[in-house]
Amino acid sequence: MTTDTMIASTGSSGLYKAPLSKSLLLLPVALSILLTFVFHQQQSFFVYNLQAIKESFCVWKLISGRLVCLDLKDTFCSSLLIYNFRTLERRFGSRKFTSYLLGTWILSALFDILLVKAVEVVAGITLSTLPSGFLSPIFALFVPFYCSVPRVPLAHIFGWFPITNKTLVYIVGLQLLTSSPYMLVLAVSGVVSGLFYNKDVLNVRQVLCVPNWVAKVFSQTVEPIFSSVEPTSEAHVGMGATVDIQRQQRIELLDQQIMLSQLSQLGRRRQDQGGLFGWNRFFQPLRQRRVVNHAEPQAHPPPAPEEQVAQLMEMGFSRADVLTALRASNNDVNLATNFLLQR
Repeated sequence: MTTDTMIASTGSSGLYKAPLSKSLLLLPVALSILLTFVFHQQQSFFVYNLQAIKESFCVWKLISGRLVCLDLKDTFCSSLLIYNFRTLERRFGSRKFTSYLLGTWILSALFDILLVKAVEVVAGITLSTLPSGFLSPIFALFVPFYCSVPRVPLAHIFGWFPITNKTLVYIVGLQLLTSSPYMLVLAVSGVVSGLFYNKDVLNVRQVLCVPNWVAKVFSQTVEPIFSSVEPTSEAHVGMGATVDIQRQQRIELLDQQIMLSQLSQLGRRRQDQGGLFGWNRFFQPLRQRRVVNHAEPQAHPPPAPEEQVAQLMEMGFSRADVLTALRASNNDVNLATNFLLQR
């Protein structure tokens, strides 16, 4: 599956309850494409020129230079990351998510200047420009992504290297990090800003927070423009569909759709008794338990805790499927998740 096909297949329903993520996908990408192919001469307005900021006091470049990527590779990688980070907006709410991005965007501007000055003093290297775009807050999102999104193991390469639902997000982040020699400054600045905001250093959450009245105004005016319809694909997959189609439809409902679609392609090319990914070995405990249940009637497992049900439903599965998977796995979240992915 090509990258364009994967992005097209996500659909607007994948951004349900994530209007800010949708706006960050549409507007900067459209503007980046226009600046590259149509308004090429206007690119200088969006260059992140630190020398002009320090010497000519062009403070406005701290804003314009940190909004739009001028490199389409950076635009592509940052868009993939924003799409995968949309689960944080669903988890925290749009106001808290907006406050986090605004706070880390402001903090990272300060850390950018400090880090550039530190590089100049320690290494004697003068950095006049840095990569343009909304990059530091994207790197800052790795902090809550690492801390709050559950880690679900999917497979192992050669039995040693684990593949999880987060693996390809980190790979895309590494690709963005290596796209420019100076991207490391923005990455460090973003991660430090994320840690500051996440730990509420110097009460930064209260200072750099979107006021309630601003959130209400935007929820009534801007949010309806970027809101997405609620996904309707909550029913079971039709019996006439093939196993591969069913798996693909399930994967499209997950927050980590792009990562899991690539993994499923690798899984479909494996042999039944071989390949790099030991899927049979991975799902063997669940299958053995189901065989035992058929052979020897046992007591029903206790009702699934609502926290586990909510956690799996956040990945896009219907409540009926989640309850079935939890019953089959004795309320084991990891086994239930893998069971849902393979249906």
